[in-house]
Amino acid sequence: MLSRPDTSPPPRNRIGSGHRRYAWPTLLPVLLLPLLVGACSEPPGGTRLRFEVSFPETLRSEALTGRVFVMISDSDRREPRLQVSRRGTPFFGVDVEGLEPGHTAVIDGSTLGAPVEQLADIPPGEYYVQALINIYTKFERADGHTVWMHNDQWEGQNWRRSPGNLVSEVQQVTIDPGRGGTIRLEASSSLPEYPFPEDTEWVKRFRIRSELLSQFWGVPMYIGATVQLPMGYDERPEVHYPVVYNQGHFSTRAPLRFETTPENPERNRYYRDWIAPDFPRMLVVTFQHPCPYFDDSYAVNSVNVGPYGDAIMTELIPEIERRFRTIAEPWARVLTGGSTGGWESLALQVWHPDFFGGTWSFAPDPVDFRNVEGINIYEDENAYYKTHRWDTVPTSNSRNTLGEMAFTSQQRNWFELVCGTKGRSGEQLDIWSAVFGPLGEDGYFEPLFDKRTGEINPEVAEYWRDNYDIRHYLESNWAEVGPKLVGKIHVIAGDMDNYYLNVGCYYLEAFLESTTDPYYAGSFTFGARGGHGWRPAELSGTRLYRVMADHITRHAPRGADTRSWKYR
Repeated sequence: MLSRPDTSPPPRNRIGSGHRRYAWPTLLPVLLLPLLVGACSEPPGGTRLRFEVSFPETLRSEALTGRVFVMISDSDRREPRLQVSRRGTPFFGVDVEGLEPGHTAVIDGSTLGAPVEQLADIPPGEYYVQALINIYTKFERADGHTVWMHNDQWEGQNWRRSPGNLVSEVQQVTIDPGRGGTIRLEASSSLPEYPFPEDTEWVKRFRIRSELLSQFWGVPMYIGATVQLPMGYDERPEVHYPVVYNQGHFSTRAPLRFETTPENPERNRYYRDWIAPDFPRMLVVTFQHPCPYFDDSYAVNSVNVGPYGDAIMTELIPEIERRFRTIAEPWARVLTGGSTGGWESLALQVWHPDFFGGTWSFAPDPVDFRNVEGINIYEDENAYYKTHRWDTVPTSNSRNTLGEMAFTSQQRNWFELVCGTKGRSGEQLDIWSAVFGPLGEDGYFEPLFDKRTGEINPEVAEYWRDNYDIRHYLESNWAEVGPKLVGKIHVIAGDMDNYYLNVGCYYLEAFLESTTDPYYAGSFTFGARGGHGWRPAELSGTRLYRVMADHITRHAPRGADTRSWKYR
């Protein structure tokens, strides 16, 4: 009998060893600050190097709970905190509970980092270092659970920039893990608030307190919208307009970054199209609905994230239709978006088929969970490795358009784990687990897989399938929802989507093309060698809005006004 393949994490990637992950550039010569070397025993990580991070009472008098980060960069082109990304500068993180002013949080050889996993793996050299403290809020939720998470400050759940987070000055230091030493960093300043953008002639913004979400989370919670107006909106108070709900990640910028300034010709071209005599006059709306897990709630109800679907449908959209002259009819409400917004635009259409009149969903996040950025949650036993009969290979998380692997699933998920434990990373895989997954006993989500080992929980996978797998939902409920979706589903993706999102679209297409009584009568468009941002020319830029306007006109009921909003 064959033994089961080893699915434990591989050896850590020590730079300069046989497990090299990437080559570091030549280090820049810098003036050195003296290191404060403390005597300590060698920790499990194989180095006596440690960082001690504190904050002064003059900045914050009460204790805090959150996550402490140390960033180590070989470049001073930007602050190290702003260099953290999936392929960015090494950083390390540790949770703190009730950390008092003047007391220290320690990051040492036992602390997990990314993309360098341990301090011992940092090559000796000269670096710029910085500390940041991501402050958590205590949420006493309506479901009886108390959780500590970062409360978004309208920055889009980005701990690197979030107003109120504490940050240290950048120091230049020499690091030698072999010799050890203690580097002390004081988070002596607080990041400033983001100014809420001012309205313009063309773009209006508002945010409202959501009673539904505030009740669920136990603190005031806000949602909002950015509304782009058509030419002539103020001059024609008798006209009501169709609405395009254009969704994506959190942003208060105008839809498609609409601008009227001459400094940017590409954006200015959009403005010129928008005011062209033959352009259909519509409103374009983006939602803002950040949550404690991510910059975006995915616009559905969830046991972990809360009733965001209800908040959008019963609080936000009615407020939009109250403030602006919309045609508040299903045929005049259409959806679009890409990636996260692609999933949302499709999910809103599928779960509210009587409310919206059509969707153009670009590269939607997984619509069939047989491929969740490379993971088949129903068949794989481990999220980090695929086991074949005789061997085990790493699961690819992302790729370039030539098919070359960019990240393994383990690398991507360990990056998230360094950003935050218990799903508090503010990153992609964690929000999917929060939205799609069941509630855990501790009040945080029950994970689909162990972030350390990658072992998949099949019971959680079943929960994902039964509640949020769009293809599964449509296949299980087509007799009921199919007649309401005829002609409304249009999905667009590149055949080489960088995150394998095209694969789920293939599964969805296969089912929808098999439908009868009724046939779905929509469309799927795939681009050869197209990556994550691929769009065909006929659906790029303002051309998409012309297509949607034609769709609205064709599907309007007899007697509906389809002319007054097409003025020149």
